Amino acid sequence: MADLSITVNGLKLPNPFVIGSGPPGTNANVIAKAFDEGWGAVIAKTISLDASKVINVAPRYARMRAKDSKEVFGWQNIELISDRPFETWLDEFKQLKDEYPDRVLIASIMEEYNRDAWVEIVERCQETGVDALELNFSCPHGLPERKMGSAMGQDAEILEEVCTWVTQTARVPIWAKMTPNVTHIVDPGRAALRAGCDGISAINTILCVMGVDLETLRPEPTVEGYTTPGGYSCKAVRPIALRMVMELAQMMKAEFSDSTISALGGVETGDDAAQFILLGAQTVQVCTGVMIHSYKLIHELRNGLSTFMDRHGFESIDDFRGQSLQYFTTHADLVQRQAKAKAAKRDGVVRKDTDWSGDRFVQQSDDLVSNQ
Repeated sequence: MADLSITVNGLKLPNPFVIGSGPPGTNANVIAKAFDEGWGAVIAKTISLDASKVINVAPRYARMRAKDSKEVFGWQNIELISDRPFETWLDEFKQLKDEYPDRVLIASIMEEYNRDAWVEIVERCQETGVDALELNFSCPHGLPERKMGSAMGQDAEILEEVCTWVTQTARVPIWAKMTPNVTHIVDPGRAALRAGCDGISAINTILCVMGVDLETLRPEPTVEGYTTPGGYSCKAVRPIALRMVMELAQMMKAEFSDSTISALGGVETGDDAAQFILLGAQTVQVCTGVMIHSYKLIHELRNGLSTFMDRHGFESIDDFRGQSLQYFTTHADLVQRQAKAKAAKRDGVVRKDTDWSGDRFVQQSDDLVSNQ
């Protein structure tokens, strides 16, 4: 029977499945529900020191389905970070750690480009007993005018400076959450690890426009006739997330071998999770999947991953983590490998009974004679 438990940056999780920061971790009530169902850890919805400027609209989601199908494969949100007072969050963090002392609770934090603000939010959050902090450098919409979220994560120099402020203050593990809305995700990832972060979370949502209603001519989701680009998630983004996690894992293996990856992007099954782990992730986050399938999704995730591991004889997550990284190479190398394989097939040497030819039978026989 596969052992799904894993220790990440000193944190002991019963399984690698983590509630990603967002609506599924929006208050103590739903976080408790996640723990009760058996999720390995929960990352609360992102918080800031001043929630008064956070005002959400409705509707704020849009879904993409195949024609005549109920299956959702694309999800857009224009939701902001938590609109609940910071003091309320501090009280709930303490409450949750009192009620679930052996479960991993991670605070997701975001602030402006201000050292004092980052130091304060780190100090006050860790005083509540949270097990780790995730730095949100990746929300693609809302508050860019305050240089928050992806507006900060897209500038590797600023990101490294902010991470340094945090790591100089923090006494708990730090994960930096990367935005995919960059040319090379390795650049901000390297900057965060160089500043002392313990791990990387990747990826957050991809900036998108979900579509345009061909009757009203209005883009979606429509709020009083207007909209704004938002974050794209769900299973349609998984191939992009896999590629970016692979790139980060390759860089980290070469330069930051003790650092960790918490992967996210379209995970809805145990097999989805196995792919991210094969590309180097220690943990796998789920957010949109919970919004579609509920917190009970954890049971399918655990069963699916366990079945995969049993089928291959893997006893632990570390038994197969990163195993698929070795199969990535350059296009030039692929050309050489294919040419070599074709040349071997053209050498005329019989390797199987089906290779024998009536026209070349004698020559093929000679080719199989030892030179000695």
